[in-house]
Amino acid sequence: MALPISKLPQEILREVRTHKWIAFFLFAFISFAVLAAGFLWPYKYESQVIILVDDTNIIGELMQGSAVTTKINERASVARETLWKREVMERLARDEDLYGEGAAEADDGVINGRVAELRSGFDVRPRGESYFTIIYSAESPLRAFRTAQRLGQVFIEESSGRKRAESRAAYDFIDKQVKSYESQLAEVEGDLKQFLSDNDDGTEGAANSRMANLRSQLELAQMEKAELQSRAQSLEDQLNGVSPSFSQGGPNAYEKRIQSMQEQLDTLRLQYHDTYPDIVILKEQLAELRKQRDAAMANGETAAESEGGGTANPLYQELRGALVNTNADIETINTRIQSIEQLMASQSERMERIQANKAQYSDLTRDMEVNKQIYDDLLKRRERARVSMHLDIEGQGLNYRISESAQFPSEPSGLQFPMFAAAGILLGLVAPFGAFGGLLQIDPRVRARQQLEGDIGLPVLVELPRVRTPFEKRRERRLTVAVLVCAAIAAVVYIAIAVSASLGVI
Repeated sequence: MALPISKLPQEILREVRTHKWIAFFLFAFISFAVLAAGFLWPYKYESQVIILVDDTNIIGELMQGSAVTTKINERASVARETLWKREVMERLARDEDLYGEGAAEADDGVINGRVAELRSGFDVRPRGESYFTIIYSAESPLRAFRTAQRLGQVFIEESSGRKRAESRAAYDFIDKQVKSYESQLAEVEGDLKQFLSDNDDGTEGAANSRMANLRSQLELAQMEKAELQSRAQSLEDQLNGVSPSFSQGGPNAYEKRIQSMQEQLDTLRLQYHDTYPDIVILKEQLAELRKQRDAAMANGETAAESEGGGTANPLYQELRGALVNTNADIETINTRIQSIEQLMASQSERMERIQANKAQYSDLTRDMEVNKQIYDDLLKRRERARVSMHLDIEGQGLNYRISESAQFPSEPSGLQFPMFAAAGILLGLVAPFGAFGGLLQIDPRVRARQQLEGDIGLPVLVELPRVRTPFEKRRERRLTVAVLVCAAIAAVVYIAIAVSASLGVI
């Protein structure tokens, strides 16, 4: 049955009065135990190095777009990870400035112990946006000071080396890719050159242009052939109406021919213009006949020639010659048309070959263009990587600097002996009351009427107080005086030990 809270203070005081010696021994034990813990507590000395992250270098603004300065995010975490690495810890574990001469030749077990000690002792904490602190704690102030100083130096060396290694690795990688694409581009260009030398048919555009030109020539030749055929037909018609020879019958014969040809001219003029070839020929023939008629009239030829004494008709000869020339021109046009058709057939075969090679040509040109674009881009990136590498070598861009070097710790950090001394006396005074309070909560005995009435439901008629005899009262007073004297002696001894330890006497 739990004791009511309202009765708890009263019962605790009664238990303390009843068990005075137990309370005294609890006080003494707890107080001196905490004081002894203060003597045995390993004091830690801290030394710290403040690192400045310098990323405001003017070079970064001047080289913006031409170079990439190395950037690091979450700098405190990066610093912790950098220092936590095994190679960094081993480097410090073999440092003779920290562990004396022969530290580098220590065996693996000793090195592992030193690495574990270093890892457990250091910490990295951010301080604003541009600073962070590397802290090292050790039992020896000299060890804390030297180790913190070396941690700051090693971190700056590692970060600078890592930056240079990253920029160098980036440059080497891009340079390797540039050379690779350069060889690929040369190979593709060689394949394209070989393909063009093996397939000299030209491009599709040139082939189409050539085919269109041949078709235009063919159409012109066919039109010219049609004109010549029409002219030849007209000459044949005219030739059929003209006698190969005629008697020199004077001007009257010429008049008949002139009249006949004039009628033909009038008939053609009804259908064609004066520029039509047949009309032009008839005009020339009429002009020639008129000249002949005028010459005959001038010579006085009025009688017919004797029988069988005819002469060749000049008009017939002229028409015959014109027809022969026209037929020769038609044969020439036919030969030209055949040549053009052969060229068109050859051009068609050429276009088929071009179409067959078009896919391969497209692949070659596409590969060359893609490789050329990537190659040009890699050239620019390589130059930027080169400048970036030189920036890191020269210590430009993002840099770490020691803003405040490690200081020799004059006082230990964390819990110190005066804190243990003050806590010991307080815990000793509180311990008996806390112990009896805890026991009362688990004690099954009935100590108050509320426990019977509330928990069990039994009515309590009367509550009898505890009655002590005079002898019991005298004995209790003597016991109380003895306990108080012992407590005072214990307190004096406690204070003397604590003061002496604080002053460095013991």
